[in-house]
Amino acid sequence: MKNLYCIVTLLFVICISASAQKPRLTKEEFRNKQEEFITKRAGLTKEEAAKFFPLYFELQEKKRECNKKAWQQIRRAKENKLSEKEYDEVVEDIIKARIESDELDLEYSRKYKEFLSSKKIFELQNAEMSFHRELLKPHRQP
Repeated sequence: MKNLYCIVTLLFVICISASAQKPRLTKEEFRNKQEEFITKRAGLTKEEAAKFFPLYFELQEKKRECNKKAWQQIRRAKENKLSEKEYDEVVEDIIKARIESDELDLEYSRKYKEFLSSKKIFELQNAEMSFHRELLKPHRQP
């Protein structure tokens, strides 16, 4: 009887924890939340937001490709026994992908300056960092 009670309790806890997990957002839902948060936090006008977000999401796609290159190199290094020279290439390729991503940030920052002040761009950068911190809050250990 005690074992049955323990099993039922365990199943109940598993069911509750499984149902408590939030479903993943679609790409569009994520972008909508991101756009809403950043617009509000950075104080963008509707006109500024209409010009900013198409460029911003274009930048995010390009940076995703840079990150994809870096992760491919990391997987390559983890899955294979590489020579020292090959590990050297992997390390350099990862750094080059990060540099490419940073260069994209600079390029797009210059594009934003065509219609936004530097102060507003700074506020946008802070809003983006805040958005990512907010996303991570539920996943932090207590």
